Amino acid sequence: MAKPLTDGERRKQISVRGLAGLGDVAEVRKSFNRHLHFTLVKDRNVATRRDYYLALAHTVRDHLVGRWIRTQQRYYERDPKRIYYLSLEFYMGRTLQNTMVNLGLQNACDEAIYQLGLDLEELEEIEEDAGLGNGGLGRLAACFLDSMATLGLAAYGYGIRYEFGIFNQKIVNGWQVEEADDWLRYGNPWEKARPEYMLPVHFYGRVEHSPEGVRWLDTQVVLAMPYDTPVPGYKNDTVNTMRLWSAKAPNDFKLHDFNVGGYIEAVLDRNLAENISRVLYPNDNFFEGKELRLKQEYFVVAATLQDIIRRFKSSKFGCRDPVRTSFETFPDKVAIQLNDTHPALAIPELMRILVDVEKVDWGKAWEITKKTCAYTNHTVLPEALERWPVSMFEKLLPRHLDIIYAINQRHLDHVAALFPGDVDRLRRMSVIEEGDCKRINMAHLCVIGSHAVNGVARIHSEIVRQSVFKDFYELEPEKFQNKTNGITPRRWLLLCNPGLAETIVERIGEGFLTDLSQLKKLLPLVGDEALIRDVAQVKQENKVKFSAFLEKQYGVKVNPSSMFDVHVKRIHEYKRQLLNCLHVVTLYNRIKKDPTQAFVPRTVMIGGKAAPGYHMAKKIIKLVTSIGDIVNHDPIVGDRLKVIFLENYRVSLAEKVIPAADLSQQISTAGTEASGTGNMKFMLNGALTIGTMDGANVEMAEEAGAENLFIFGLRVEDVEALDRKGYNAHEYYNRLPELQQAVDQINSGFFSPREPDCFKDVVNMLLNHDRFKVFADYEAYVACQAQVDQLYRNPKEWTKKVIRNIACSGKFSSDRTITEYARDIWGAEPPALQTPPPSLPRD
Repeated sequence: MAKPLTDGERRKQISVRGLAGLGDVAEVRKSFNRHLHFTLVKDRNVATRRDYYLALAHTVRDHLVGRWIRTQQRYYERDPKRIYYLSLEFYMGRTLQNTMVNLGLQNACDEAIYQLGLDLEELEEIEEDAGLGNGGLGRLAACFLDSMATLGLAAYGYGIRYEFGIFNQKIVNGWQVEEADDWLRYGNPWEKARPEYMLPVHFYGRVEHSPEGVRWLDTQVVLAMPYDTPVPGYKNDTVNTMRLWSAKAPNDFKLHDFNVGGYIEAVLDRNLAENISRVLYPNDNFFEGKELRLKQEYFVVAATLQDIIRRFKSSKFGCRDPVRTSFETFPDKVAIQLNDTHPALAIPELMRILVDVEKVDWGKAWEITKKTCAYTNHTVLPEALERWPVSMFEKLLPRHLDIIYAINQRHLDHVAALFPGDVDRLRRMSVIEEGDCKRINMAHLCVIGSHAVNGVARIHSEIVRQSVFKDFYELEPEKFQNKTNGITPRRWLLLCNPGLAETIVERIGEGFLTDLSQLKKLLPLVGDEALIRDVAQVKQENKVKFSAFLEKQYGVKVNPSSMFDVHVKRIHEYKRQLLNCLHVVTLYNRIKKDPTQAFVPRTVMIGGKAAPGYHMAKKIIKLVTSIGDIVNHDPIVGDRLKVIFLENYRVSLAEKVIPAADLSQQISTAGTEASGTGNMKFMLNGALTIGTMDGANVEMAEEAGAENLFIFGLRVEDVEALDRKGYNAHEYYNRLPELQQAVDQINSGFFSPREPDCFKDVVNMLLNHDRFKVFADYEAYVACQAQVDQLYRNPKEWTKKVIRNIACSGKFSSDRTITEYARDIWGAEPPALQTPPPSLPRD
């Protein structure tokens, strides 16, 4: 097989990466050398690879600054409605390549770096991922920022600058071991500290009622220091801001506590305040009611709301006063989107500011708050719902507890008036849950305090209306909407899969990069021999490249002509990595039973992190690695089946594996995955999907035609029917011999000969308390996988389905999602007006 082009060689041929004019290349070289010398104080003779990366990062950043200042200046002059996206997570990944792509600088940088005797790809690999998120929710926020900038919305992402992001995962003896992610160790060239906008945040204390109003006194103060990161739109000269807060102790922290001689101790205790922004909680779809987490949630909300109100008051346009004093127009100028319930405290905090500080009367304040806030629900799993103990609020945020009680009282009075005598409904709809431990249901607070509530895929929004918030939907049906998730085609096609992007550009031009629906233009070309050949060739090159990466990073050799069967996402019982394991064991047993039969060779890759406290998820990782140990060293199997656990799955690894995948596994129990976004990335990058009718899979099947995906298993209605009847795993175990064999092998220690009992608890769960009905879908799944094999034997028909999928993936752009949010929730049409580049004179 011909050695594929390196990405560097391929990039040179690619038009969408920007023309490398001689002037641009010379300018980049000059700037690079200047930064190496003056910013990093290094001579070429002693500079390290990291110095070269940092010099390039500063060079690229220079191209952002003028546009950034210009964009913000323009917002100040035009005073558009501003969008504030509040999230405890922003899973950004790396910034260098994304910035070059969005500014159209990639070829100029590539050529300049090559002329300097360096390799751009090698420098890109030095950058740490900004891993300030767990998975889907945090990565969605990152895609949304990219789309909001590309659409020219005056939008701001607000979150926490965690000193330690999602842990690095090491696999030791088959087990996950966590390592702290010290991503800021070498500095972050993309952020700019803004100490001049530092703000106080208050905790603890007591509430005092007086004729002048309510005061929150004797509080502990923590300072919030903002760090701004530029968010460039795609080739439109717009650069928005992501502002992340870091906790700082005030200089008098603990020093006024009469602890004579305790000066050293007092200074050391500054850490207690600064711990607020120390570390990201590593739970995905699971609520852990820790006080530090509640502090984080209030910290980001309190700092952000002060900032929003400062910007609202001081914006100059359409206002004669130097400062706006009336909050009447607040909802016309401000939209706050709550990414799940984590920033729910924005609702009582905005009420506190309006009522206690700005002296707006309660009714008016509540109207303003509701018109301003909107809430996105991300999960229906009960263990993920935030329910904070009242006792914790009482201590940490006493004024907010008062306000929540008042909100709840008015809400329940309203419900009682509409449904007299229905006490059970009042109990179900209350923000306060009575019981041994009184709790605050944050989702109920969000629904009551928002003018719009949305799910993230059509089937999920339906479940939100019919089940999770049924009572609230009956009360205010007009409040509930759907906004199907999307992904940014800049990072998830142009950046990660340049070969495929160029193949598409050659056929339909580059308009699809900002209007992904244009991919439909590929439909007439599904049978085009040249396109079929090119798409298959790009996939093969991506597979060869990823194989080389696996060998270099992990020392594993895989067969690049095997089917790459990929299952990457957080490890969770509901995502059913165990179902995949059972299929792998079944394939293994079939090969062993009849080694002479023709099998389609497969490389099964499973990757993802388990929450450190989630015992079953960690066992699942151990099971995958243990199955791999047996399968990969069985001479009878050879390279017909390989099982690889992809260590430390993260954004930068996703950018490598997704373009190389043939088969995408999206196999959650119907009704459990709110949307999924990995599913969309695989579809756009030319993998076929095996999946259940869950989340956005439903809409993917609708767009591409169900016959172009491998859909199997129970539907939501079947799951509900099975729940009513009672799910009995033993029934399937006793009826299906291949299932029984696989389960017995796992149980007996066949895959863990040195610890025969290692997986007994996994099997016990599957047989006796499996909430996610793995066995119920086993038979349909294995049969569906056989259809996958059959199609893969016919490469031309396989590739035709791939092209159909790509052509039908246009709906799943985050540009479309954000356009719908702007129109239906924020009331802010994206402007047609472009920001002029910094070189042009302003009007």
